[in-house]
Amino acid sequence: MTRAAALIPRRRCLAVRIGSVTIGGDAPIVVQSMTNTDTANVAATVAQITDLVRVGSELVRITVNNEEAAAAVPQIRERLAAQGIAVPLIGDFHFNGHRLLTKYPACAEALDKYRINPGNVGRGRKKDEQFATIVELACRHDKPARIGVNWGSLDQELAVRLMDENARLPTPKAATEVMYEAMILSALESATRAEAIGLGHDRILLSVKMSGVQDLIAVYRKLAVRCDYPLHLGLTEAGMGSKGIVASTAALAVLLQEGIGDTIRISLTPEPGGSRTQEVVVAQEILQAMGLRSFTPAVVACPGCGRTSSDYFQQLAQRIQHYLREQMPIWRNRYPGVEALTVAVMGCVVNGPGESKQADIGISLPGTGEVPVAPVYVDGEKTVTLKGEHIATEFQQIVDAYVVRRYGAR
Repeated sequence: MTRAAALIPRRRCLAVRIGSVTIGGDAPIVVQSMTNTDTANVAATVAQITDLVRVGSELVRITVNNEEAAAAVPQIRERLAAQGIAVPLIGDFHFNGHRLLTKYPACAEALDKYRINPGNVGRGRKKDEQFATIVELACRHDKPARIGVNWGSLDQELAVRLMDENARLPTPKAATEVMYEAMILSALESATRAEAIGLGHDRILLSVKMSGVQDLIAVYRKLAVRCDYPLHLGLTEAGMGSKGIVASTAALAVLLQEGIGDTIRISLTPEPGGSRTQEVVVAQEILQAMGLRSFTPAVVACPGCGRTSSDYFQQLAQRIQHYLREQMPIWRNRYPGVEALTVAVMGCVVNGPGESKQADIGISLPGTGEVPVAPVYVDGEKTVTLKGEHIATEFQQIVDAYVVRRYGAR
C-alpha cells in the first residue's frame, strides 16, 4: 500500500472471494473489464481475455446471452487454463440467465461469479421465480453473485411503487431522490431475497450504476452507509475517448477518495477497431494517480513550451512510457516492486534537473538554445551526461540496468 493510500480510510465491508481474487475487506481495489466479442466465438473471446489479462485486468466479465454462449464458456475456461491464465470469469446474465444456467451446468461451474440485474430477470411473479433460480444455482455451485442495478434497466414496478408512495406524502421528495432510492432498494431488497434463498452474506456484491457523474456519486454515497457488502464502481455508458475517460475519472475519484469502492470498471466505448484494453489502463491510472495502487512505472514529463521547439523530449517520453508498460507482463513477476518506479523525461533546464532528481531515474533534455547534452540523474545524483544521436537508446539501457539492479535481488 502506498503512503497516499494509507491516508484514505476505506469503508469497512465484507471480503468476498472470487476465484483467486479477494474483493472487499482489506484487499486492494480490484480492476475489472468486460469483453465485447461474441462469446460463442471461443477463439476471439479467449484472445481478447488474454489481452485484457496481459495489461492487468484482474477480473473479466463475459456476456452469456444465449445457448451458444453458454456452451462456449467451458471451452473458454479450458483454453485459458492451457495458457496458464486463471483470471476469474464473470457471467453477465439478463432475461434468460435462469434457463441458461440450468440447461448448461458446465457453464455454471466454469464461471467464478454471476452478475444478476434485478431489472432484467423477469416481470411479476416470474421475476421472483427466475431470480430465485439463479440464486439457487449460485448456491449449488458455490458461486458469489453481483447484484447489479442499472439506471437504464431499473425495476419499473419498484420505481412506480415508490413514485406513487412519494406522491401521497404531504411534502413529496424530488423525483431524482425517489429514483436514487429505487436504485438502492432494488439492490438491497434483492440481496435480502438472495440471502433468504441461501446465498451467504459474504457471497454478495452490489452495484448501482448511473450514467451521470453527480447521480453516480450521490447514489453510491447513500448505498455505502446502508450496507456492508463490497461495492463495484463504474459509470455506465461513459462514452468514447476523452469524454468517457474524464467522466469516469471525475465520478470514481470522488468516491474512491471517500473510501467507497472495492472493484472498478471503466465502461469506455472503444473506437471502431480499437483495443478493449484501454478501459483497463484507464482504471489502473486512476488508482495509481490517487496513490491507491501501483501497476506500472510512472513517467513524469513536462507539457512543453516555447523553450522546447523540438519534439524530441515528447518522442522520448512516449517511447519510454510505451516501453515500460510493454515490459510489465515480464517485469511484474521477475522484479517485484518495479511498478512503483518513477522516470522523469524533461524538456529543458527550467524544471528538468529538479524533476529528474526527484524521480528514481530522470533525464533533462536540452531546450531551444541550450547546450545539446542531456544529464541523467539516478536516485537524485547526476551519473552521466548523454549526447549525440543515441540518447534514447542509451537512456533506455540505463533504465533497464536500474530495474535489474534495484528490483532483481529481491
